[in-house]
Amino acid sequence: MASPPNQKWKGGEIFIPEYNGLMEKQIHSIAELEAFAKELIANLTPGETATLITLSGELGAGKTTLTQAFARELGITKTVTSPTFVLENVYELTDSLFTNFIHIDAYRLTDSQELTALKFDELLDEPKNLIVLEWPERVAQALPTPTIAVGLTPHEDGSRTLISTHG
Repeated sequence: MASPPNQKWKGGEIFIPEYNGLMEKQIHSIAELEAFAKELIANLTPGETATLITLSGELGAGKTTLTQAFARELGITKTVTSPTFVLENVYELTDSLFTNFIHIDAYRLTDSQELTALKFDELLDEPKNLIVLEWPERVAQALPTPTIAVGLTPHEDGSRTLISTHG
């Protein structure tokens, strides 16, 4: 069932004009990726549990670049890098509906149980956490349905196909 125009995400539903459920978009520049991030972040509000955005795509697809764009939209001024070796970075937010922006890179995880060490279930229990998780396919068995799932496919010309769905 379609959400009414301009309804923001809450409790598992999101409506972005020209995006209702499934969106496929060609991204030709960082500016276009940042515009997507801006629109998505502007339409998120906390629900009953943490907001989970998963990012899939091969190495170099743009997952970390998109995460950095999300962070900028949330007012994070620190340099946001992929937490490939530390697995998780947490950024406190001010002037936001969310209190924490949590960036997890599951690339080095070998099974879902390794998310336990990050206290992932506790992170999910906090409604004001916004979690961005790269490489969800590595830990799929431990994940609830994401609020937003984004897949990025790079092309030889430098563009990307971005496909996003919401849970």
